[in-house]
Amino acid sequence: MSGHGALMDSVYRHQRFIYDLTRKYYLFGRDRMIRELDLAPGESLIEVGCGTARNLIAIARRYPGAALYGLDASQEMLKTAAGKVEQAGLTDRIRLAHGYAEALSPALFGLEQPFSRVLFSYSLSMIPDWKQSLKSASSCLARDGRLHVVDFGDLDGLTWPAKPLLLAWLRLFHVSPRADLLREFETKGCGTLSLLPGRYAFLAAASREIFLN
Repeated sequence: MSGHGALMDSVYRHQRFIYDLTRKYYLFGRDRMIRELDLAPGESLIEVGCGTARNLIAIARRYPGAALYGLDASQEMLKTAAGKVEQAGLTDRIRLAHGYAEALSPALFGLEQPFSRVLFSYSLSMIPDWKQSLKSASSCLARDGRLHVVDFGDLDGLTWPAKPLLLAWLRLFHVSPRADLLREFETKGCGTLSLLPGRYAFLAAASREIFLN
């Protein structure tokens, strides 16, 4: 997994400075996901692959009573995240750590209690072992906890040449939309599943039991 961290550092060493400015044009559904979290005061949420902490800062402002955590495989990206959290005055609300989704644990943050929510926002399409990541995330959830995902779909509803052009663009950043990831949510009958037009992306929320087995 250390090799993946090094790869992410190489990708984002310079990209981190323009990440938020550029990604808003094609990472759709993130703000909708945040609105639909409906976090209660006292609940905790960890974003796996938190990047620049853009989502965590928005979540902190929308849900002021929640405890928030961010995990990322890129040390470089975490530098930007830490700076943005400090600039937003949220260092007492958002804790960041370096680590890998496949080995997610509350212990990474010195916690003994499980999380109320786990969020993957356009990160599973970059994580080498996304199945193990979902299993690890589920094992870190409280019994009534929820798993939230927003990510690329299978793109099957896009007309030519939109799909091959998008895939070529995403490969530049080592992003691989996973048709089997969407299919997993469709076949397991998770709590909620919404598809964006063209099956471009999907938003899903599921209970912890869905991916434990």
